[in-house]
Amino acid sequence: MYQTDKFVSYLKEWNIELNETQVKQFIQYYELLIEKNKVMNLTGITEWEEVVKKHFVDSLALVKAVDLNGYYKILDLGTGAGFPGVPLKIAFPNLEIVLLDSLNKRIKFLQEVIDTLQLNGIEAYHGRAEEFAKKEEFRENFDYVVSRAVANLATLSEYCIPYVKINGKFIPYKSGEIMEELVQSKKAIHILGGSLLEVKEFLLPDSDIGRSLVIIDKVQSTKKKYPRMGGKPSKEPLGREIK
Repeated sequence: MYQTDKFVSYLKEWNIELNETQVKQFIQYYELLIEKNKVMNLTGITEWEEVVKKHFVDSLALVKAVDLNGYYKILDLGTGAGFPGVPLKIAFPNLEIVLLDSLNKRIKFLQEVIDTLQLNGIEAYHGRAEEFAKKEEFRENFDYVVSRAVANLATLSEYCIPYVKINGKFIPYKSGEIMEELVQSKKAIHILGGSLLEVKEFLLPDSDIGRSLVIIDKVQSTKKKYPRMGGKPSKEPLGREIK
């Protein structure tokens, strides 16, 4: 029913090997996504090949930034319909994944995905980033924090870096040209205990769609006052806030 050859070959180029069970899980995930998308807005991309390229393969591009073959604890903040966290869990069952989103309807959908695909070592939480960052079991407790959220990097850094353990990494997924955004967020990253390591730029397979993975090292502990509450990270991004 679904052409999976291209999907498998795309991933082989990135040294990701999927077995038959994993391919079936991706198909199940796609079917659940499309079915639920009829009643709630999860994605504007619905064709199989487009979802494969722009959601599944894009999510798995994390392999271009870090090694995923060991045991790592990963937080996907603002996960939405489960990207990149769910594809990462399917392709790398060894990872421990935590999904966090502020919309409970999305979390209920993700719990259905987790149950249907019989995934272990993955949990979905409903909550706000700035509140969960104050919880001891979440703060500075993850090897990698990832996000495909649309917020600018200074804002996203304030929400995400507090979750990264020392020597861990915050890796936001970005599209296209991001140099200006990097310059504007440099001070915020430093204030939060991060250090910009590098940017991995690439094209999605069989396309001219540019992507960037920003790799930020956590070099020192984040001050307890961050992230600020009341939407301040987006209203007054660090490094540019009114003094």
